[in-house]
This record gives sequence, C-alpha cells and structure tokens, in this order.
Amino acid sequence: MSESLPYLVSPGSIKTALERIRQAATPERVTGDFVSTKLAIKGGTGAALIPFLKKIGLVNSDGTPTDLYKQYRNPETGAAAIGAAIKFGYKKLEQVNEYFYELNDNELRALIVQVTGTEQDSQVAKLTFSTLKTLKTFAKFDESASGEHTSDTQPPGISKPDLDLSKRHRQRDAGGLNLSYTINLNLPATSEQAVFNAIFKSLREHLLSNEQE
Repeated sequence: MSESLPYLVSPGSIKTALERIRQAATPERVTGDFVSTKLAIKGGTGAALIPFLKKIGLVNSDGTPTDLYKQYRNPETGAAAIGAAIKFGYKKLEQVNEYFYELNDNELRALIVQVTGTEQDSQVAKLTFSTLKTLKTFAKFDESASGEHTSDTQPPGISKPDLDLSKRHRQRDAGGLNLSYTINLNLPATSEQAVFNAIFKSLREHLLSNEQE
C-alpha cells in the first residue's frame, strides 16, 4: 500500500529553520508569527514548516514545542534529536529497511519510490528525497535522544506519561523469572474519601499482597 512521507516544496527551508530554531528562544507555541518573525521565513514557505515540524515530532499538534525540539537546541543532544525525528517522521521507511538512513542516494530514492508508490521521476519523490537528505546533514544515528517513542503518534524524546493512579509492581522471583505489569485505575467521579480508601484497600489485599507472602 502506498504511504505518504513528509516533504517540503522548498527543502532548503528546513536547513534555515533548524539553524534559526537553535538561535531563537523556545516559544510557548510555534505559530505563523514565530516562523515569519523569529525564523524570518515568510509566505507559503514559512507556512509549510509548521505542519512539517509536527510530522517529524518537533512540534505537538497544538503548536507547543516537544521535548525533542528542546533537545535539538542543546548542541550536545541536537544531532541525536534530529536523528530521532527522522526515524519518527519517516518510520514507514524504517519498517522496510531499519537502516534506511545509511543507504546511498540511489538506494534511498528507490526506497522512497517503493514506499510512496510514486513514479520514479515524480516531483513528490524528488522533494521527499531532498528534504530527507537535508535533514540528515543535522543528524546522528549512533546516539539516542532521551526516551523512545512508543507509538506512531508519540514523538520520540518524550516519555509517554503514566497516569497518576497507575501502579507498577514486580512479582516475586518464580524460578528465576521476573514478571511486571501495569495497573491502570479508572476511578469513579466522587469526592467521597471512603470510596477511594475502599478501592485502594482492595487493591492492596487482592493484587499486591503476593509480594509479602
């Protein structure tokens, strides 16, 4: 099945954007005004950057910068952050070839055509290749940004939050095998403390007591 991959009509604009993102202070939200004023990329070229940054995990759907965005601004972790962003945004390539970022130009172009289902000389394939190749100049893949993404929609570099009422528990050693599980509680909409006390008392007695046996 054909897949779409992130690309920019002006691939060089991502180079300009990344250089200026590192210089500019991290905004509360990456907006059109931020791109046109702080990054000085205007018009349609600037407008196309925001959805692209979301697709590669640097910006959340609400426009707020992700942890990966912040990691990129740190010179010590920046290259690894873009490497993680590439793997996130181009995960469809990674599903076909785990080391797609190490392919030579001809092999990478062929892989893009294979995944997208476009013609060999299509403009989309050319722009996808040029955009990805520009991104790779900022990236390192032998290091990892902190935290690994756990889903197709969770940007890398961001730890998926556990619910406040989740409980992680390790069972006692049974024949050398350690097992772990996560308990997610859906609590009733009530302000009665007695209800919560009863729930946690039952949880302790029936699920967590085996550690003390």
